[in-house]
Amino acid sequence: MVVTGRKEAGKLLNQVAVRGLSKAYRRRILFKDISLIIPDRSVFVLLGPNGAGKTTFLRIICGLIPATSGQIEIIINGQVLSPREKRTQIGLVSPDLALYGELSAVENLEFFAEVRGIPFSLARARELLHFVGLQGREHDLLDTYSSGMKQRMKYACALLHQPHILILDEPTTNLDESGVALVDKIIKQQKQQGIVIIATNEPREVAYGDQTFTLA
Repeated sequence: MVVTGRKEAGKLLNQVAVRGLSKAYRRRILFKDISLIIPDRSVFVLLGPNGAGKTTFLRIICGLIPATSGQIEIIINGQVLSPREKRTQIGLVSPDLALYGELSAVENLEFFAEVRGIPFSLARARELLHFVGLQGREHDLLDTYSSGMKQRMKYACALLHQPHILILDEPTTNLDESGVALVDKIIKQQKQQGIVIIATNEPREVAYGDQTFTLA
């Protein structure tokens, strides 16, 4: 397996370390024996055709599903995080991320704060919703949102707890030009303070990467 991009420079205090990672479903092998380091303050882009296992790879990083073999270590301040600690350091935007249409934007953020075990702040919720372009719609039910607005809402949920690692699966899905510009801004800001991991096949999104890896 070949990784392109920056090489690891010594022992990094903050990084995602993938060690011998494999995933198979019965006799079907999605990927096998992947080892790589994603350093702090970088953007890692995962490529590959549909069905190659990009979303599965991201789910394993998030701890949502187990690997068949190997492991992923999330290291913050030189310490390997426990599965529970990972939840406080990862933000996820994915087509599979469930939002609740019967709740308002503010209520969704309150729910996700409770799930993550962090205090809910109405001021922080309003700040986030303004940042992602949903000001004025804070108390509307998500069932009334367009697909692009729901994608913006996913970013608000992912950024709620100020994660060190932001994981984006098809990050600009359903977004218009202003939404794509928002994603540009989010990725640039996150790179300055942590790690961004993107799964995509879109050339524009590939250009974000400091490091790329292709699943065959």
